[in-house]
Amino acid sequence: MPLRLIPVFLALAWGLNWPAVKIVLSAWPPFTLRTVSLGCGGLLLLGLALGQRKPLLPPRAAWRGVWIGGLLTVALFNMSTAFAQLSTSTSRAAVLTFTMPMMSALLARWWLGERLDRSKALALALGTAGIAALAWPVLRGLLGEGPAPPLRGLLLPLLAAFGWAAGTVLLKRWPVSADRVNFTAWQLLIGAGCGLLGALLTGEPMVPALPGARVTAALLFHIVLGTAVAYWLWFVLAEHVSATVSSLTTLAVPVVGVLGAMFLVGDRPSASDWLGFVLVLGGAALTLLQLRSLKPSA
Repeated sequence: MPLRLIPVFLALAWGLNWPAVKIVLSAWPPFTLRTVSLGCGGLLLLGLALGQRKPLLPPRAAWRGVWIGGLLTVALFNMSTAFAQLSTSTSRAAVLTFTMPMMSALLARWWLGERLDRSKALALALGTAGIAALAWPVLRGLLGEGPAPPLRGLLLPLLAAFGWAAGTVLLKRWPVSADRVNFTAWQLLIGAGCGLLGALLTGEPMVPALPGARVTAALLFHIVLGTAVAYWLWFVLAEHVSATVSSLTTLAVPVVGVLGAMFLVGDRPSASDWLGFVLVLGGAALTLLQLRSLKPSA
């Protein structure tokens, strides 16, 4: 695939991955879904490494990073987003999760000592205002002014954003030198192991029911395009283009996610949702567009 087409593919693959997961969740419980999807995605990446005659195991020194990414960036992120989509609309979950660039800025300030300049402070202010707008229906319900949407629909996407941000910042603090394909594959497999543990503890079915045609198509899209192929092309892109191009690719993901959720799963955002979307994406844009470097993360 030509390099100029990879950003378009990634925006579509990761953006449409949100409604795809929502569709699969209509048939499979969340832990089972994540066990199957992350496990298959990891195995596909290991197959890619094998086909490219790369080592299947990261070097010994890289395993700390594998566990950090596997537990935070993969397991916590993916489990939280799956349960979030059962508690709120796909579009709200996608945009709230995209507070992760702003959370990364805060965590980098605390853990890495990076300076929080005026632009980042403005981004955090916009993101906080956006969260407030998206939280308004929940807050009204808690004040007795109407039906209260589940609070977990607000907290779970933020937890997912924290997991991705924390994993990214910690890997900056303890950088890893390893082949990115097998490094990511093992992070996905650790995430699958966490999903399996969750399924065992909650009694979810170990052998999920055979899905219908629509769910099967969504599942295949999620595993092959939204996980394995998208991560592989992300590595190719990151090696050849500037950070600005990569950042703009990431910025387009929640936009595609919201539009995809409207057309594929029937989301109808309210006026306060649209206000929150604009504020959160504005803060994310300010955060991302000033990045001088961007390292791919699982």
